[in-house]
Amino acid sequence: MNDPAGFVVGWGTLSLINAGLAQSKNRSGLLWWALSLLLGPAATFLIVVMGRGEERR
Repeated sequence: MNDPAGFVVGWGTLSLINAGLAQSKNRSGLLWWALSLLLGPAATFLIVVMGRGEERR
């Protein structure tokens, strides 16, 4: 149960999911990917509760 490799893979996968979710809300995927590496599930919560970003031209 305490497999560090599994933890790293799960955390990395979550960061990629958060980057895609952020991009779907017109936010910077790269920025949210980096924040997700630091904040993990808290970043997911922030992305979900934040509104959509401005449209980029």
